[in-house]
Amino acid sequence: MAEITAALVKELREKTGAGMMDCKKALNEAAGDIEGAIDWLRTKGLAAAAKKSGRVTAEGLVGVVSEGKRAAMVEVNAETDFVARNEAFQNFVEEVAKAALKVGDDLEKLKTATVASGRTVADELTHLIATIGENMSIRRARVLEVPSGVVATYIHGALKPGLGKIGVLAAIEAPSESDAIEALGRQVGMHIAATRPAALDVSSIDPEAVERERAVLKEQALASGKPEAIVEKMIDGRIRKFYEEVVLLEQVWVHDGESRVKAVLDKAGVKLIGFDRFQLGEGIEKEENDFASEVAKAAGG
Repeated sequence: MAEITAALVKELREKTGAGMMDCKKALNEAAGDIEGAIDWLRTKGLAAAAKKSGRVTAEGLVGVVSEGKRAAMVEVNAETDFVARNEAFQNFVEEVAKAALKVGDDLEKLKTATVASGRTVADELTHLIATIGENMSIRRARVLEVPSGVVATYIHGALKPGLGKIGVLAAIEAPSESDAIEALGRQVGMHIAATRPAALDVSSIDPEAVERERAVLKEQALASGKPEAIVEKMIDGRIRKFYEEVVLLEQVWVHDGESRVKAVLDKAGVKLIGFDRFQLGEGIEKEENDFASEVAKAAGG
């Protein structure tokens, strides 16, 4: 049997991030062959990841990265907020965002992209799950590009540059790039982060959503006992108000509290052609844990 030296164990630990005893066992299983030991650990990592795959992942980070006229945004989830402060996890989110910038936002394609370690995104995720010990998942990705102008990025409450809990992409078409357009793009990103618009313009809203809103408003207006003609005018006015709340270009610009977003963009001579906003964990049903009960249970109470 090959001699398993401390130096060999150290080398395997540095390559895989696995624990010392696991590295020693892997080297014994692989008769001292480093590559064989790495494969053995990866197999065990896959088993460990499978055991954790049912756990809810509603924490984590949103990451953004941009290059020229293209930008990418990803949401990578973990079980606890503690992991978001783990440097290895942060590096992984950055790597996933960079990969999305290259290959696009199709998740299946993204998982096959290669990251700095030489592994695929999917394999790197499995490795991280085995190393950190929490379930993790790549939930979504978005890539925006403009023919001319900028795709501005914004992270609200950044944990570090490009990483946080709320991320925004705003694709601004302009004759050329400039510091002024970049600054405006950042302001648009801040506005979107604050107001959570559902659509870019009125034509982008789901007609069914408008009809549902109109039906609710009609019931409310009819309850007032006013004549039908007055009721219709009331509904029209409230629908306009609805648009002002959910349509980005119709919203009041948060930076001055007066102008419409469309007017601000028109004045700057630019056009907003697309946007997206990721808020960490939105729509994920979180498990509510009673910490006191858990402690009592652990203590046998």
